[in-house]
Amino acid sequence: MKLRLFMILSAFALVALLNSQTSAQEAVKRTATRVVVTGDALVQAQPDTAILTISVVTQNTNALTAQQQNAAESEKVVRALKSVAGAGAEIKTSGYLLTPQRVYRENQPPTINGYEARNTVTVTMGELSKVGAVIDAAAEAGANNIDNITFTLRKDRPARNQALTEATREAISKAQVMAEALGGRVVRIVEVQEGGTTPRPMYQREVGEAMVAKSANTPIEVGTLDIHSQVQLVAEIEMAQ
Repeated sequence: MKLRLFMILSAFALVALLNSQTSAQEAVKRTATRVVVTGDALVQAQPDTAILTISVVTQNTNALTAQQQNAAESEKVVRALKSVAGAGAEIKTSGYLLTPQRVYRENQPPTINGYEARNTVTVTMGELSKVGAVIDAAAEAGANNIDNITFTLRKDRPARNQALTEATREAISKAQVMAEALGGRVVRIVEVQEGGTTPRPMYQREVGEAMVAKSANTPIEVGTLDIHSQVQLVAEIEMAQ
């Protein structure tokens, strides 16, 4: 009887020991760590919109005359822009200034010797092949300052999504490489944060009076637009034992 009881107790003890070892092994297998990784992506896209800033500048010793001359010249420029840029273009006044021209002499108060009127219009257009022709038409009509040209991307969602996808894939790939180096594997993504998707204007340039003085056709190269995306994620790595 005592022998039988001893054997039963021994069996229970052995089972308990095995269960304890199994639980310890499972606990070791479930040991995990977390890593923070960043993925970056740069996608190039074709711009679909051009923004031009064009000014008419007139000067005269009389303020009213400078204003009237500017109004006449500006009207011709706007008509030319509408004719060449096409019906889909947006043309609007973005600035107007009438300022005195002062002369400064030593030990004397400044004196006004004239006035300058400046009327600035902004042209937003989708037909990029016409940008050079628009500049030429504005100059021929009387514009004497092309302030700058910017190419941008209005319909940017597909390019943004592509950049975001590639940045996410790069971050996951980094986490997997780190897991393999540690002898483990990625078991789940704990957290994901978007660092931002930033379109960069491909071409922005001040043109000034030098360009409008040229009689030849103005060449414009559109090129591409860079869209940058960044993703940061926290991955949980299960360590292999």
